[in-house]
Amino acid sequence: MTSRPSSTRSAAVIGAGQTGVTAALGLLDAGFDVTLHSDRDQRALRDDVPATGTALEFGETQQAESALGLDTYTGRAPRHTGLSVRIAGPEREELIQFDGHFQGFAGVAVDTRLKADERLTRFLERGGRFVVGQVTPESLDAIAAAADLTLVATGRAGLSELFLIDPVRSVYSAPQRSLLTVTVTGLPHDDSVFAHRSRAGGGHSGFSIFADQGEGWWGPYLHKDAGPSWAFLGWARPGSEWESRFAAADSAAGAHRIVQDLYRDYIDWDLPEVLATRVIEEDPHSWLKGAVRPVVRAGVGHTASGHVVASLGDTSAAYDPIAGQGAQSGLVQAQRLVAAAAVHDGPFDAEWISARYQEFLAARGDAANEVTRLFLGDPEFAEIGNLFFAAAAVDARFASALVGLLHRPQPLLDIDSPAAASAYITEITGVDAHSLLERFSPAGRFERSGYSAALARA
Repeated sequence: MTSRPSSTRSAAVIGAGQTGVTAALGLLDAGFDVTLHSDRDQRALRDDVPATGTALEFGETQQAESALGLDTYTGRAPRHTGLSVRIAGPEREELIQFDGHFQGFAGVAVDTRLKADERLTRFLERGGRFVVGQVTPESLDAIAAAADLTLVATGRAGLSELFLIDPVRSVYSAPQRSLLTVTVTGLPHDDSVFAHRSRAGGGHSGFSIFADQGEGWWGPYLHKDAGPSWAFLGWARPGSEWESRFAAADSAAGAHRIVQDLYRDYIDWDLPEVLATRVIEEDPHSWLKGAVRPVVRAGVGHTASGHVVASLGDTSAAYDPIAGQGAQSGLVQAQRLVAAAAVHDGPFDAEWISARYQEFLAARGDAANEVTRLFLGDPEFAEIGNLFFAAAAVDARFASALVGLLHRPQPLLDIDSPAAASAYITEITGVDAHSLLERFSPAGRFERSGYSAALARA
């Protein structure tokens, strides 16, 4: 273990997931005396829990990790270079298809257990303290009393109740989707897979939308044990048949069967690739089901004795993962907070924490909330979404701009009406939006996969 010089400032971080350990390591490197608290030991964090989603990250988030001197995994994980979209109507009409190329950035989806484990090892090697034990509101009071800065990154439950829900930014009273994810092997990442969707093949993730059922996504992934692999993430609308199917999942193998049957019954254009996939036997936690109520909470909370604590990551804002904003926003928030704390020479009081949180919301959080609502098909965004998806089907430039909102969602903050959406389409394409949209026609029938490896096995 490498010892560090003593610091005059101390920090406590509650929660050793990806965002919490990233912040802890960043503060340690900034000269703080840091204690990281977790309810599980390091081995359990790596091997006894599922990954919390696919944690797909794009350029802005990778830049935040680089600013902290951390591995972005772009040299180790299979890369996402675009997003291929198919949209079907309530009668299964095959309506919209487009293939958006990421411009100036690539995405990587990395097992959060792998990231947290490697960063925790680095944290310990550099002299950070790691305390294993359940942190309750009562014990947090003593922890916060002893630290100059306390960050709470325990996710959506437990200590999150210390932070009031923002009623303006939290527009949903319940989850908007039921979720199912499973990580698999059996597919390469070259242009032989999903070739019917794009010339990029396995370089592009595939997204299919059914108006009355939900959404399914396949993308390249880096699994903690199996290495380069693939992940499925599905969203089921409340009351849909998909929701009943997802609820029946009880194991990795069971989740995998449900996904294969789902594609056989609904999304047959991608079926051969899905049939070729295999469960990761050595990881019984390679799947997860659940639901997320999108909620934005306050940045500042107080313990029983009035000590100030700051929310971080999913404790600050829980996003539905449909637009991939959760992990991205948490890491951007952590980097911004560490950078501000490193140069601050006053108390980390409620005023300072609140100001930093408001800056984060303005720089990323609010836009992340908007792009999530757009991809959820929120009624307030329905007309905007219809224009955007139709324009993407007509013009490749707009298709790239639309999928680029997953990387940098800030342009959505200025788009609050169909007129503003049309102006944005014109700005991106150089073509009058009305004229461009007149060229739209339904897809008719999507091209089906001819992936031979699965056809031979089926």
